[in-house]
Amino acid sequence: MGGLPDELLNGEIFYSLREAQIIIEIWRKHYNTKRPHSALGYRPPAPEAIVSMDQRPIMH
Repeated sequence: MGGLPDELLNGEIFYSLREAQIIIEIWRKHYNTKRPHSALGYRPPAPEAIVSMDQRPIMH
């Protein structure tokens, strides 16, 4: 992937720079944390780590 994939750019019409920034950032987060990649055994490259509130380390 050399830049933004055609699937994003061909499917969107951006009416402002700010709208483009928001949509591209949403797409980037989805691509990197949720979308399965065949080269990784259909797992996302960097799944989001979620720590529940009762398991957080206590800082003193």
